[in-house]
Amino acid sequence: MAPVGAIALQGCVLTPERAIENGFVIIGEDRTILSVQEKAPQGARIHRTQGVILPGLIDLHGHPEYNVFAPWEPPQAYDNRYQWRTSDIYNKLIRDPQVLLRKTIPGVAARYAEVRALVGGVTAIQGASANYPDPGESLVRNVDLNIFGHSRARSQVDLPSADRPGSAETFKAIVNGIQAREVDAFYLHLAEGRPSDERSWREFDQLVELGGLTSSTVIIHGTALSREHFGRMREAGAKLVWSPQSNLRLYNETTRVKDALELGLPVAIGADWMPSGSTSLLAELRVARRALAQQGLEIAPQQLVRMVTSDAARIAGLDSKLGSLEAGRPADLIVLERRHADAWENVVQADPSWVDLVMIDGDLSYGRVDWLESLAGPGARERLEYVIAWGKEMLLDTSHSVYGTNTPAPTLSKLRADLIGQYPQLGPIFI
Repeated sequence: MAPVGAIALQGCVLTPERAIENGFVIIGEDRTILSVQEKAPQGARIHRTQGVILPGLIDLHGHPEYNVFAPWEPPQAYDNRYQWRTSDIYNKLIRDPQVLLRKTIPGVAARYAEVRALVGGVTAIQGASANYPDPGESLVRNVDLNIFGHSRARSQVDLPSADRPGSAETFKAIVNGIQAREVDAFYLHLAEGRPSDERSWREFDQLVELGGLTSSTVIIHGTALSREHFGRMREAGAKLVWSPQSNLRLYNETTRVKDALELGLPVAIGADWMPSGSTSLLAELRVARRALAQQGLEIAPQQLVRMVTSDAARIAGLDSKLGSLEAGRPADLIVLERRHADAWENVVQADPSWVDLVMIDGDLSYGRVDWLESLAGPGARERLEYVIAWGKEMLLDTSHSVYGTNTPAPTLSKLRADLIGQYPQLGPIFI
């Protein structure tokens, strides 16, 4: 649902370089950002948020279709991901239910996961599978599917191997696409295990041998990699996505990101998935800060925020559209409650209950009841879905789609009912 007329959101506006304490983000009737400025505009309704306004968060590592499950408690610390992925308890608690949901109600788990991302301030995610319900931009943007009319990203969970038929051909096609300048980002899980695990750290050499270490390569996890590996990545122009909570829960260790940052390697943060990751990308920021402090790096909150906004957009090859609030860009933004004097610190300390408004492509996707009734005009409560989120009365619009569709979008209540009908242990969103 779009706002009625041009609007100006007033609050502390975060740009990659600075915080504009009493700034305005003006959004036109075409749903793009007209300007970001310090003076009150003319010809636009001013909505005073008294909050922190920043770009929508970008989660560069996830497995959305698994985010319907409650967190899993691993019974042990593993050496690498191949151990837990072949364990009986993982198959029983996570893999088998996911297969059931995919067969009986295809697409429903993905949509439910998009709602979870949205209410946590995330407007773009990575990790959508080939089974995703909509190959285009749906409730939130999917960076490795069709985005802004193009499909210039690829992803692969594993390196090619004999027990994964077709994986070698897929990998080769991706590398060829990179060489032909048709692929901007190649997301690949790599070296996910303890640094002492030979199988994990040897994957880097295999990647190099296959010609996969390129300027488009985005390595996910890299927990077994050394400072030398990060240096080679930096020389090749590759990037890293870090998911510390999942690493720590599965391996009792996480990626040595301090080394990566000191070498100038571009780094983004992803929440991974509900079974072993954080409940939200905002929660993952706090884990990342603690993990870096334990590694001996006291990171500035502004840099952490960039890892889920402007730096993440650059790594995804989408920095001309996403990651910062600038004139001419789509209005993908969030507003957080203001609870801290330092606006950057306010973001790092926030949790999803602080989210007051989410806009995607200029649509009012999620927000406080009183705000959306004002911004969207009369009847907003009746046209949108009413939810209570962490004690706050909110309105949710699940119908967003950049390219439009003739099929009515399912409401959250419908998604929830369908999922519970097949899997009563469904993990709640508002936790």
